Amino acid sequence: MENNQISFEIRPLSSEKDYAACVELQRAIWGPSDTVPASLLRVSQNVGAIAAGAFAADGTLLGFVFGLTGVCAGERVHWSHMLAVRAEVRNRGIGRQLKLYQRNRLAQQKIGWMYWTFDPLVSRNAFFNLERLGVEVEEYAVDLYPVLPDSPTDAVIGTDRFIVRWRIAAPENPRRPRSPASFAEAPVVNLAGGDSSEPEPAEPEASDSDAVRIAVPPDIHRLKLELPQVAARWRHSTRQAILRYLGRGYKVAGFEPPRLNRNYGCYLLLRG
Repeated sequence: MENNQISFEIRPLSSEKDYAACVELQRAIWGPSDTVPASLLRVSQNVGAIAAGAFAADGTLLGFVFGLTGVCAGERVHWSHMLAVRAEVRNRGIGRQLKLYQRNRLAQQKIGWMYWTFDPLVSRNAFFNLERLGVEVEEYAVDLYPVLPDSPTDAVIGTDRFIVRWRIAAPENPRRPRSPASFAEAPVVNLAGGDSSEPEPAEPEASDSDAVRIAVPPDIHRLKLELPQVAARWRHSTRQAILRYLGRGYKVAGFEPPRLNRNYGCYLLLRG
């Protein structure tokens, strides 16, 4: 298919070359300590797993998705464990097409829900998951994954994740039921004052508003490398704010990315 002048084909991984390329891409993105080996990528497909790649015309693996199907509360569901796209071809729609391919495969198997996780501090992933795909946030999990030895920055901020679910039969381009003014009117409950070019996290405030915003930094990856103490403060601030409001019955309703006139992204949470 054509997407921003990149031609690629999505298909299941099937050859030794495919599996080796997938393991190599995992190592390039996440390091060598927590890769899914070629043997598991291969045999898991015999029992319903999805292991597929987006391949360029010359056979280069541009991205991949891997997930397993199981049973939760008596219902067959799918857990999407990994999705990755090469850094040089990101923001070209490849990740979205991989998710749609995955969903179409699951629809053929009559599976109703797909689950996965993402780091709430990563603005890019928040916008993609909540606004492009329309996932529902099920839970905020504190330190869901073990800290890996080749990921020293995780030792600083931990591995908190949103657990989300995606209805397989949902519209391809969901529209969330909120007014255009929802973001502008909702108070930001975890941001320090001032006009610094770098947003500063703060201890979350209590608010009785029916809608609140929780700020996240524009680029947590840069902060983890350059200012790890600031990154750790962001984790503490957002963790406390999200847990507080989810515990009070609020739901994550959307995400607005950083803008030219606002140097932070923000989640919108609505009561009930």
